[in-house]
Amino acid sequence: MDDVALQKYRNIGIMAHIDAGKTTLTERILFYTGITHKIGEVDQGTATMDWMVQEQERGITITAAATTCFWKDHRINIIDTPGHVDFTIEVERSLRVLDGAIAVFCGVGGVEPQSETVWRQANKYHVPRIAFVNKMDRMGADLFRVREMIHLKLGASPVLMQIPIGTGDKFKGVVDLVKMKAVYWKDDTQGLEYSYDEIPEELKKDAEHWRSALLERLSECDDDICSRFLDGTVVEEKQIWEVLRKLTLSFSVVPVFCGSAFKNKGVQPLLDAVISLLPDPADRGEIVGHDPVKDDKMVSFHPKTDESFSALAFKIANDPYAGQLTYVRIYSGSIEVGSTVYNSVKGKRERVSKILLMHSNKREERKSAHAGEIVGFVGLRLTSTGDTLCSDKKQVLLEKIEVPEPVIFVAIEPKTKTDEEKLNESLSRLMMEDPTFRVAINQETGQQIISGMGELHLEIIVDRLLREFKVSAKVGKPQVAYRETITAVSEATGYFDKELGGKKFFAGVKLEVAPYDGPDIVSVGFALEQENLTQEQKNLIMKSVKDSCTSGHLAGYPVYKLQVKIKKIEFAEAEGLEISLPAAASLAFREAYNSAGPVLLEPIMSVEMVSPEEYVGDIIGDVGTRRGRVLEMGIRSDGLRFVMASVPLAGMFGYSTDLRSLTQGRGTYTMEFSEYQAVPQALSREIIGGINYF
Repeated sequence: MDDVALQKYRNIGIMAHIDAGKTTLTERILFYTGITHKIGEVDQGTATMDWMVQEQERGITITAAATTCFWKDHRINIIDTPGHVDFTIEVERSLRVLDGAIAVFCGVGGVEPQSETVWRQANKYHVPRIAFVNKMDRMGADLFRVREMIHLKLGASPVLMQIPIGTGDKFKGVVDLVKMKAVYWKDDTQGLEYSYDEIPEELKKDAEHWRSALLERLSECDDDICSRFLDGTVVEEKQIWEVLRKLTLSFSVVPVFCGSAFKNKGVQPLLDAVISLLPDPADRGEIVGHDPVKDDKMVSFHPKTDESFSALAFKIANDPYAGQLTYVRIYSGSIEVGSTVYNSVKGKRERVSKILLMHSNKREERKSAHAGEIVGFVGLRLTSTGDTLCSDKKQVLLEKIEVPEPVIFVAIEPKTKTDEEKLNESLSRLMMEDPTFRVAINQETGQQIISGMGELHLEIIVDRLLREFKVSAKVGKPQVAYRETITAVSEATGYFDKELGGKKFFAGVKLEVAPYDGPDIVSVGFALEQENLTQEQKNLIMKSVKDSCTSGHLAGYPVYKLQVKIKKIEFAEAEGLEISLPAAASLAFREAYNSAGPVLLEPIMSVEMVSPEEYVGDIIGDVGTRRGRVLEMGIRSDGLRFVMASVPLAGMFGYSTDLRSLTQGRGTYTMEFSEYQAVPQALSREIIGGINYF
């Protein structure tokens, strides 16, 4: 494989709000590229990419599925990501390793809450994208309104590449604004065949207007197009695509396409745009990371096959045939089956026993893999999500994947004593697979606690335990994952002065705690009057303080957004400091924390409810009973009303049933984590008083 072949790779994700049609679009792409010979449907549970039983039953995507297809001599690696906020880590880790993305928007709903979340995630990882406005066959679909929403809500610069020929049940095709031709798809071939025709007379004026808008935007960045546009000279198609590609890769514009994946219209031009506009692995430039030994030293790689090997493990899956499967994005170099890779996070070498090219839950064995590819490795036992794999001759630590904190937890216990060991083993495997899923033991009650991103997330986990791992478990009531923080600055000194085994141990640690608004959950630093500590002793103190923060002293919840400064250290002799220093630091922290006005924090959710107008009053009244507040109200293009609200998670348990009852089954809602806020004092006392898990 040479550099020319690398330029014909596209690693893309399909991302959107729930129910915008991501999986349906992916199914059409697989059909039109010849990977499948029959179109799978989400509603019928036959979608290739939704292979889990839980996905087929619920008609939603839960896990990011990878596949490979070919279009016009280009290889496209696709990851179909979930739209539900409970599975946001699947989007996060996919975007971390992808080069480009298709953002899918519903022609009726437009930019919805989860659309904004995935857009921010793509911004964070600098992923260029094109937009596809889907469901143009639905009543109320409005491409121009969605374009405006992309501009206003996402802060992007959308340029229309197509306009629809009819909308709703009259949607027939699209006008291609580059070719200035109408495109129609043949229904009797399921959209496999399509043809170009003259633009309908009634759309010619609109087509001229939007083509001018496209050329005007391009002329702002290209002098030749500018002069041709002003002179009225014809601008060649090839030139339009070249300039558009530059602007897409520099995040200056977002090209917008439209169609109806379900009605098999608009998919092939979108595939052409993926090849023409989205980056190949080489376009992303040098891969830069930290030296694992010297953190201030940077290490770089070129995305070539003749470079040293570097890759990122972005997903762990339990495959029923292969065992533990590690999804890997290879950034540079090549690897063969049987080779050894170095895990620079764990500091260990691991052997790759198999290399698999994944197509949803099917697999194809490969003898080798190269830069630019997304493959599965079998045989890695120690590697977890976000770990860097590299050559031990040129070691690197690549940027990790950010993992959001869980907001909900339940107690879990095996139904029978014989299930206990099996349950623990199954939970460990699920935790390896999903970094947002956590398992812990409550020290006070001895109960096993599982935590995750929402009710659906934990419901799926428990369902998988029963079906996949054959473990029966009793699950408690959902509980909110509260946090603790402080409201004031406080200082304290802790002394550890004891005789143990005939030997005297003494140390004193003076520290300050303060509220914090930085990137870390807890920040620990040193502001010592005199540097009388080794790095190892500093690490002991930092570990002691961070351990103290895992369970706050107000109600035992983890501490959130707190800064600790170690100001003074006292000790008589260096011997025994590995015991006395951490103990003194822990005592000082407890005293300072308790004097700094600790408060309980609760997760606040951003909720959007959609329903017919006659139920809006009831919805608003109900929001108030849940301690929520309405932020925004409006009307969508399909005539339905939407209500945006900010509501504590504690008030949202079982809301889907309540909303159905309020709206006679006609209302829907979406919810995502927004921020932590202080719990009202009266409620705080009640929570601190104790929790009944079952």
